[in-house]
Amino acid sequence: MSRYVRELADRALAVRLAIAGRVHQYPEIQALRRFLSAFAIDCVFDVGANRGQYATMLRKDAGFSGTILSFEPNPDIFEELSRRAASDRKWRVFNLALSDFDGPASFNIMAADQFSSLKKPSDEQDAIFADRNRVTRTVEMQCRRIDRLFPELQAEHGFSRPFLKMDTQGHDLSVCEGAGALISNMAGVQTELGVRPIYEGGTSYRAMIDWLEERGFMPSAFFANNKGHFPLLVEMDGVFVNRALLPQGS
Repeated sequence: MSRYVRELADRALAVRLAIAGRVHQYPEIQALRRFLSAFAIDCVFDVGANRGQYATMLRKDAGFSGTILSFEPNPDIFEELSRRAASDRKWRVFNLALSDFDGPASFNIMAADQFSSLKKPSDEQDAIFADRNRVTRTVEMQCRRIDRLFPELQAEHGFSRPFLKMDTQGHDLSVCEGAGALISNMAGVQTELGVRPIYEGGTSYRAMIDWLEERGFMPSAFFANNKGHFPLLVEMDGVFVNRALLPQGS
């Protein structure tokens, strides 16, 4: 694709997102388009899938055609996720939470379901979230570790360059820890990075970046994962690349 054709395609994407009220997603989509293509990603672990918004974005906006494995513990939301994935033969869905243990746990359903989490809301969260990020009920669900699921999923789907995306509302570090040594099999990681507290015991963005760096993942892109909440950033997403895929000396 020539530079001019690529620029026209980028502008068309920006206009389409603006019309849909999604222009804040432009940096994320651009980063993912480039990353997924450059590193030949053939499977995305979509952890904290909600209604399938991320998977749909991968297909319609980022041009990803590989396998998507979506994990969503909320039973009500999972029904809608299942319907959205039904017509896509390379999109599998699982009514599970991923964590650092195998077994049952209580899952907090929030007033706005996209905030639902294994963690409880923080008393220090910004007032803008107070009405939406409050527990309305809890449900019992199952947690699994990635390192216990990975071999069977790889055998079934035959992927070799997986990418781990997490949006688990304060629980991303536990998901990574549940991957154990197999975290090194991930070509890249996308994680939600909390700048201001929303959940009790949530991992700070500095701690998460340090944890990933210690395990060989280097920052590739950062972007706000919402419309910003000016003037103070609350959360951002980070995309990290496995250092093993980079040229020596990078």
